[in-house]
Formats: sequence, C-alpha cells, structure tokens
Amino acid sequence: MLAASLLSRLIGRALPRAQVAHERLPNLQALPILSSDALSSVAYATEASLGVLVLAGSSALKLSLPITLAIIALIVIVVLSYRQAISAYPNGGGSYVVARENLGRNVSLVAAAALLIDYALTAAVSLMAGTQALSSLLPSLLPHELALSMLLLALVGWANLRGLREAGRVFAIPTYVFVVMILLLTLVGVSNLSLHHGWTPEPPPLEAALQPLGLFLILRAFSSGCSAMTGIEAISTGVQVFREPAARNARVTLLVMGGLLASMLLAVTGLGFMYGVAPDPQVTVLAQIGVRVFGSGSLLFWLLQLSTLLILVLAANTAFAGFPLLAAMLAEDRCLPPQMRWLGDRLVYQNGIGVLLAVSALIIWICHGDTTVAVNLYALGVFTAFTLSQLGLVLHWWRLREPGWQGRMALNALGAFSTFVVLLVIIVSKFSEGAWTVVIALPLVVWGLAVIRKRSREVQALLAPDPGMEPLYLEPNASPRHQAIVWLGGLNQPSFEAVRYACSIADQVTAVMVVVDQDEAGQLSQEWDRLAGSQTGALELKLLESPFSSLLKPFCDFVVDQEQLHPEQCTTVVMPFVIPRDHLDQTLLNQRAFNLFRALSDGKSRVFSMVRYYIPTAGTPGDCVRAAWADVVVEPDHA
Repeated sequence: MLAASLLSRLIGRALPRAQVAHERLPNLQALPILSSDALSSVAYATEASLGVLVLAGSSALKLSLPITLAIIALIVIVVLSYRQAISAYPNGGGSYVVARENLGRNVSLVAAAALLIDYALTAAVSLMAGTQALSSLLPSLLPHELALSMLLLALVGWANLRGLREAGRVFAIPTYVFVVMILLLTLVGVSNLSLHHGWTPEPPPLEAALQPLGLFLILRAFSSGCSAMTGIEAISTGVQVFREPAARNARVTLLVMGGLLASMLLAVTGLGFMYGVAPDPQVTVLAQIGVRVFGSGSLLFWLLQLSTLLILVLAANTAFAGFPLLAAMLAEDRCLPPQMRWLGDRLVYQNGIGVLLAVSALIIWICHGDTTVAVNLYALGVFTAFTLSQLGLVLHWWRLREPGWQGRMALNALGAFSTFVVLLVIIVSKFSEGAWTVVIALPLVVWGLAVIRKRSREVQALLAPDPGMEPLYLEPNASPRHQAIVWLGGLNQPSFEAVRYACSIADQVTAVMVVVDQDEAGQLSQEWDRLAGSQTGALELKLLESPFSSLLKPFCDFVVDQEQLHPEQCTTVVMPFVIPRDHLDQTLLNQRAFNLFRALSDGKSRVFSMVRYYIPTAGTPGDCVRAAWADVVVEPDHA
C-alpha cells in the first residue's frame, strides 16, 4: 500500500476512462509533443551535412544550399505522403499500420522494429546531445554527463507518466520559444544582410581537402542532413493524441510542422552560407550564426542557446509519445506481451514508457553519455519505416483506384524510391561508423516480434473453449452457505474449468468479468450463453464496468461488497491460472491473476482456490489441476 500511495503521489491521481477524451490535446499542445524531435533537428542537421562536405575542402561548403533544398523537397514528399496515410488510416497512419494493411504482417514487423529502434535512439541521442550542450556552457559539468543524461531521462519519463496534458504543458513553452528564436534569428539576419552586410556570401575559412568531391561524398552529406527528418512519423502514429476530429487535426498539425521544419532548416543553412560558417568542433554552426546575428554575449544569443538546449532535451518526448502507442498496437496484434496495451491510472501506456526508459538508459550507459557513436544510427530506422510506409501506400492506391489515385500513387512511389536511396546511402556510408549494429539489431527485433506473435496465437488456440464441453450447471439451494466468486479474464477453457470447479464446491457461484466498453457486454453475454448453456439462478455471469484504467479494482470491490452483503456465508475467490510450458508463456499469461491475488491478499484474510490449467500440446486436451490455499479465516470481517 505504501508503494502504491507513493506512486500515486508521483504520477497523480487516477483518471476515469471517461476523461480519456479530455486528455486528448488541442493542436497547439500536440504540436510540441509530437514535433519536438523533428524541429530540434534544425540545431544539428545543417552541421551534420557541412561536416561531411568539409572533407572535400572549404570550397565544397557551397553545396550546402542545393543539398538543403533537396532535403526540403524530400520533407515535402514525406509530409504529403503521411497526410495521405492519416486520411487512409484515421486511427493511426504510421508505417506499421500502413505496412500491415498493404504489405502483409511479416513485412510490417520490419517497419515496427525499425520504429522501435529509432524511438529508443531518439530518446537517448536527444538527451545526450542536450547534456553536451549544457556541459559546453558549464565545463565543470563535463565529468557528470552520464549522470545528467540519466537525470534528464528520468524527468522526461516522469512527465509522461503523469499523462498527456501535463506533458503538453511542460513541453509546449520551450518548443515554441525555440521556434520564435529561429524566427528572430532569421528576421534579424535578413535585416543585417540587407542593411549592412550585403548579399555577397563570405568565403568560409580555408580547409584542406581530405577527400575528392564526388557523388558518393555528396550523397553522404545529403544522408547526414536527412537527420532533420527524424520525428516526422510521430504525428501520423499518434493520431489518437489529438482531440476530435483527430484525423483532421493531425493532418493540419503535420502540415504546420513540415512547414516550420523546412523554413527553419532553410533559414539556418542560408544564413550559414551567407556568413561563411564552417564546422567547428568547439562551437556549433547554429551558435556561430547566433554570434554573427545577435552578437556574442547578448541576451538574444543566450536565449537562442538555452532554447536550443531545452528543445534538444525535449526532443526525447517524441519518442515517449510514439513508442508506447506503437507498442500498444503491437500488443493488440499479439506481437508483444499484453501488458504493453494496459492503460495506467493516468490514461497512458505506462508499461511502454517504462520499457523505453530502460532501453534508453541502457543506450546512454553504453555510450557513456557521448553521442558520437549513437548519432550515426539515428536516421537508419526512420528511413526504413519511411520506405515501407510509402511503398504500402502505393499498393493502397493501386487497390482502391479512387478518383485521383494516379497522382497519389505517383507521389508515394517517388517518396518510396527517394527514401530507399537515402537508406542505402546511410547503410553504406555509415556502416563502419556504427550502422552495422542497427543492421544486426533490426532482424533480431523482427525475429523476436514474430516469435511472440506465433506463440501467442498458438496459446490462444490451445486455450480456446471446447465447443463440445458439457453445459455448466449448479443445483439451486434455498439456503446457500458457501458462495464462490470466479474471476474471468476471458471466455476461454481455463475460465470455464474454474467455473465448473466453483460449482462443485459452492452452492452459489458468480462468474465475474470486468469490461472496458459496455458495448461489448451484450456480445459477451451471448457468447457465455452459447458456450456455457442455460443457467440457473445459483450460477450467474456478472459483467462489471471499469470507470478507471484498472480492471482489478472493480472485481476487488465486488468481492468486498459480497462479503459484507452475505456475512453468514463462506466466500471463496476462484481464479483460473494457466501453467506455462516455457519462459515466453510466462510473459503472455496470468499477469492479472498475480496482481489480483496480491490485491485481495492485502490486509484481509480470504480463501482462494486456484484452478491450474496446463497448456495442452496441439491436438490434446488440457489438464486441469485444482489447488486451494487458505489464508482461511473463521471470522470473515477480520482484517
């Protein structure tokens, strides 16, 4: 109870499910939550591209403008493509959904794995980059970069565990401050170029050529600059974050984000070109431009730097918005354990947030807070997802052939080809710089998702109700002395065996199932009647609605109410418990049964009967073993 109370204080009181619509965000709050990753890339995308071009000497830096224009063209294609994806899939038009519906479930796992990896890298790299920006301002913090990265990770995770609305409030202001500062940088810079500097570009500092300027180097610079496109996927994946009409609001927000990203990227690259800025390991490109435009030590320069620091840290929030939603989709499709689709008390997928916290912390620890290695892997996953998503949309338009389908298909085909070329360039050019780890990790994650999906389907089939089972029956008793309350996690064979056992030990049995949506209550009642047969008054099915995210509390409250209503009767709580045959099954089964037993055992003596059902092998019936244990109390009201 102490741990639960402390957790409630940290993340806030439980919210009713009816408030989930109120937890959805308006566009002005959804934009910073889902776009901070993409918008923050303005701080390093131009520098990443210049860092490759300078290998061919300072004269090659003039190619930064045409490369940026090519990146902007690609941004336009991808943004328009994902707007179409949102229209086609209004409940979430991310790469996984599009690939699953059009390319098949096996190919969709590649898109899902790529996005899961990219989200984890996004969180880790953004936080490490923000920490390095802070330590560059305060060199005394340099030895503590790892600890600072972990602290920032914990703070971002905590904000997201409190729920979407709180995250929106926390992250909105710094994101908009950064956008405003880039706008001021552009306006003041253009004014200075017009009134004082002139529109003749300054020559950059002389740098000796280390490599010849060729097509491969230009493509490398282009692929490095494409790090500006990480995060575009998040809005189409997180459509459910928006207020209704969610799809329309997501499309509008995606267009605004694309416009901001393209404009800010062009402004930074253009000003860097006009002022002859070259990469410097001690000072970022954006900081060099800020010094030239605002002046070193000016208030506006410090605001620019601080807002850059904050948005780099907050860019990790895009991953915390997208990763749990994608994990919940995968759990719904049985590709991840069912715990990943459980809503927490704050109406967020807190298990998904917890997994992302753990994985991101591991990446930060392995990299020791340094982005040098991790940044080389940054865009590989997202471009894999881009390519599969747009290829899936090509097939989508081909099948539907609605009015205007040729133009839409051509746009998506162009996008698929372009992103695939960039993907190949990233793999080839950055393979030795660390991209090999993602090339290896991607098929491993796909294999893991496929294994879980295969085993989940096998288990569900093996636990399905036997269509030829005998009807459940309990002889009515005018003076019942023993009531049994059976927890039903689903209408499956273990549940029916638990009910059958309860009928053998008690003269009043209530099978209880907690439903999330009352619309499914009628269908469940019909399925119960079909499988269990006609019932007497001594055996009834009770469907409880869960006003909050917890499915256990309504059942626990029902047990307490029945004990108080019938103090003269002995009450036994009966729970089906599936005995797994391997370690993987342990993550797929019985999680709520464990939690339910702990909840009912806390501060109250009760009688429990566990009906253990061994998972059968294919083609053989399951073995049912009944085990009862007692914390038995003679005085039911004893606490």
